[in-house]
Parts: sequence; C-alpha cells; structure tokens
Amino acid sequence: MLRLSLYAAVAIACGAVAGCALSPSDSTTQANSVETGTQSGEVGDPRNRARAHTELASAYLERGNMGVALEELRIALSADANYAPAYGVLGLVHMELRENAVAQQHFERGLRLAPNDPDLNNNYGWFLCQTGRETQSIAYFLAAVKNPLYNTPARSYVNAGLCSMKANNERDAVDFFERALRSSPDNLQALMNLAAIQYQRGQMEAARGLIGRFNRLVEPTAESLWLALRIERKLGDRAAENAIAVQLRRRFPGSPEYENMQSGRFE
Repeated sequence: MLRLSLYAAVAIACGAVAGCALSPSDSTTQANSVETGTQSGEVGDPRNRARAHTELASAYLERGNMGVALEELRIALSADANYAPAYGVLGLVHMELRENAVAQQHFERGLRLAPNDPDLNNNYGWFLCQTGRETQSIAYFLAAVKNPLYNTPARSYVNAGLCSMKANNERDAVDFFERALRSSPDNLQALMNLAAIQYQRGQMEAARGLIGRFNRLVEPTAESLWLALRIERKLGDRAAENAIAVQLRRRFPGSPEYENMQSGRFE
C-alpha cells in the first residue's frame, strides 16, 4: 500500500490558493494595478467588468486577503451574475475559509454555467480531494486536461497524482506524474513525487535520474538531498553519498533529515 510520502505532503502544502489549484489570474498583477490607482478593464461591457474584478479577487486570494477578494467578487457578480470564473474563485475563497458547504455550492454553480472550464474543473477536483473525496476528484482533473485551450495540463496531472497517492493508488499516481512530465518535463512536484515512489519501489536508477533532475533545476531542499542520499546509499555509490551528505550538513544542519543521517535512520 502506498502511503502519502513526505514529498507528497510537501507538494500538497502548496495549497489551493497559490500552488496546486490556481485561480484564473495566476498572478498578482491585477492587485498591483489597484495599488497604483488603475483598474484594468473597469470601463467596458458587464462581462469585461466581471472578468477584471474576478482577476483582482484571484490576486487578493493569493495574497491571503479574503475580505478584499470577497468584495471584488461581489462587484464582479453584480456586473455579470452568470460569469462562471467568479463562482470558481468564490469556491476557492470559501475553501480557504474552511466553509466547505458554501465552497461546494459556488464550484457547482460555476460548473453548471461552464462545464468545460478547465480551471473550474481543476479547482473543484482539488476541493474534492481535500475534503476526503479523492477518487471522485480524478474525473474533474481529467476533464480539465481534455480542454485543448488549457495552458497548464501538468498542474491537473500532478493534482491527480497527489490525490491518487492520498487514496493509496500507487499505479495511477505513477501514471499521472509521468503524464505531467510528458506535458512539462521540468515540473518539480512531479519529479519529486515520482522519485519518491520509484525509491519506495526499489527502482533506484529511475529514482536517481528524477531527483537528480530536480536538484539541477532548483536549489536543493533538505528533502530532495535526503532522498538523493538514500538513493545513492542503496546503489552503493559511497562517493556520491558522501558528497550529498556534505551538502546536507552544510545547507541544512538543523533539519530533521540531517538528524536522521547523523543517527543512521535511513528508512
């Protein structure tokens, strides 16, 4: 049985607001425009006003300013009560506020208005996953990636992989992480989580390649160095193991991973 590894837990901690289940704006540029006194899209038809205020709400949501996000969404829906993305962002806000029943109502209303919207499908899937309905969530991630206009299918594949891990479904988790990497070869969450699974499976060469790529793409973390060290230990490459141990000691001397290494707790 596959357990949710430390690496998956770290990935899941990216959360609904700023990582795994992004809202439509995907940036804070709209919020910055408010702070400088300009509101892009303020003049125009109701749909444009709804879009502009929904993007502002998304940016404030990412910043953790729920009150302003809710006000922007109120303005958006007063301009166009049928603007589906606004309901999706409302779902994310109420999810963050732990008001799950209200969040579900908003997600479902958004999907009734726009059943093929990839962001709505992805974010509702993430909501289901985080509220104990991991198996049910997969259909929504797959609906998101079916949309040919979806710019970030790797995000939904990663989410499907993480939720499969929560459901102890290792086979599907591997498949989804591999799909994520085919779509986006540098996806860090997919690299880390797939490396962890391959390590658990005893596929050390595959795990080495994945975690090595992760550590070359970004500044290594304590978790990624610890996984790389244990892989090299299993492969019997003492020189590589010692080199990684030096990095772990130099970079993260107070980490649990370093303490485990010092204590000889490698599993």
